[in-house]
Amino acid sequence: MYPLIYLRPSSIDEAVRLLREHEEARPFSGGMTLITTLKLRLAAPTHLVGPSRIEALRGIRFENGVLRIGAATRHIEVAQSATVRKALPALAALAAQIADPQVRHRGTMGGLVANNDPAADYPAAVLGLDGTVLTDRRHIAAEDFFLGTFEVALEPDELVTALEFRPPLAAHHEKFRYPASSYALAGVFAARLESSARVAVTGAGPSVFRWREAEAALDARPGAHLDPAALDGLFPDEDAMAGDIHASAAYRANLVHITAVRALAALAKQET
Repeated sequence: MYPLIYLRPSSIDEAVRLLREHEEARPFSGGMTLITTLKLRLAAPTHLVGPSRIEALRGIRFENGVLRIGAATRHIEVAQSATVRKALPALAALAAQIADPQVRHRGTMGGLVANNDPAADYPAAVLGLDGTVLTDRRHIAAEDFFLGTFEVALEPDELVTALEFRPPLAAHHEKFRYPASSYALAGVFAARLESSARVAVTGAGPSVFRWREAEAALDARPGAHLDPAALDGLFPDEDAMAGDIHASAAYRANLVHITAVRALAALAKQET
């Protein structure tokens, strides 16, 4: 490992100031994604700014119909939170399926969202629920936040502080995982919002994305039910899928279809 300096600010303002002062600094929370990129020399920051002491970045609360989760809240806290389980059980279930116990006890929601790993689980939930990413200076709609592989709409000195969700009418997360890492070869977060269906996919493409053809097919059903039959014969564009040593693009396109059908079947049970 090459030399770097670890800084531990005690407030959001101090963290932002440190990011601004050190041009090659990176926020460092649980480090579940960043440590890997450091080992592979895909990132070479001079400073790591760790927010573990900042209480304002932690915590879960539900007020005025909005579930707010601090960016430094760990996966295990989301999975076990009575507040999350009541307001948005699909999100608690997703958190409980992330990687393994060691990762769930160290990784944070904000870190996973801010890194936008193509196979990460939370981005699909944020996009599928039409969530909002809060930073030290603005609110960013999920639709505008995720830009591409490991790319998000953050300025270099901008810090994710929390995420907000309005509970949907129904939601379910389904994942086809790679056995060794529990990363998603294809993961689908399906939800019925007030106005439309949402189907967000992770693990299959270069970044999380909405499967809009599936959403249109679901919205066209009588009564706008989340009927798995709406996806009969419907597959995402194979050319938009990722292909690697774990799965070909064609295989992943098929996995997205299968995983989405399973998610919708679970949602259909919720609606009955």
